[in-house]
Amino acid sequence: MGDLQDQLKKIRTQDGFIAALDQSGGSTPKALSLYGIGDDGYTNDEEMFARVHEMRCRIVESPAFSGDRILGAILFENTLDGDIAGRPSAEYLWQEKKVTPFLKVDKGLADEVDGAQVMKPMPDLAALLDKANARGVFGTKMRSVIKSANRVGITKVVEQQFEVGRQICAAGLVPIIEPEVDINAPDKADAEAELAGQLMEQLDALDAQTVMLKLTLPEQTNLYSRHIAHANVARVVALSGGYSREEANRRLNANSDMIASFSRALTEGLSARQSDDEFNRMLDSSIEAICKASRT
Repeated sequence: MGDLQDQLKKIRTQDGFIAALDQSGGSTPKALSLYGIGDDGYTNDEEMFARVHEMRCRIVESPAFSGDRILGAILFENTLDGDIAGRPSAEYLWQEKKVTPFLKVDKGLADEVDGAQVMKPMPDLAALLDKANARGVFGTKMRSVIKSANRVGITKVVEQQFEVGRQICAAGLVPIIEPEVDINAPDKADAEAELAGQLMEQLDALDAQTVMLKLTLPEQTNLYSRHIAHANVARVVALSGGYSREEANRRLNANSDMIASFSRALTEGLSARQSDDEFNRMLDSSIEAICKASRT
């Protein structure tokens, strides 16, 4: 219980950001390609996941990656099941780095309906939450995508996110609720305004549950200030959503008290071909820039 209290205090109050290291099967090939490992670098899914685990281990084991600037890290289930430096991944993150472990729990996106993609069914969620608790995980993350300002689609996304979020809270974990608004949505600002209103309704309907929100950097500066201040919200974090690290940091810097939870923008510029010194310098520079943008 002491660790959970320390982790919650860290998430609520410390400067820094959350590293998203949770690329799943669909996004792993692109992540590896950007890292300099093409599809000729592995022959099957098992080898592909081994390569991406090696990349994640290199990031987490780097001296640049520590709890001084990184509040938490979101892991894919394969990473949770693996080891980092010979120790279970979640244990290593917290005990060695003081980085709070989170677990991606969604199983991907359903087809688009009403301008949105809800999450696919998660029939094994209860068992996965039991595993997360047994491994010392603090919280979870689950992603949906909104592609237009369609109230019906947005309602489906938000209601599903909070329904599953309550199940996660009941298991003793803190859910990161992520209704991503596609940065290429033609009516992105309108979609975000609709989302903001529906999120507040759901937050106000919570009892004592604690949640986090992971949201696209909005067109209207400080759109989510009320959500950040809400008593049931531990932290509001921003996804990079396909923006370059420079653009994501610029937008983040404009939104007070939002912090980063970047994936591609965090690993931008890292390469399997870099020496350890080059790799560590690049990662340190990326972490510092993202951390600085998260302090506003």
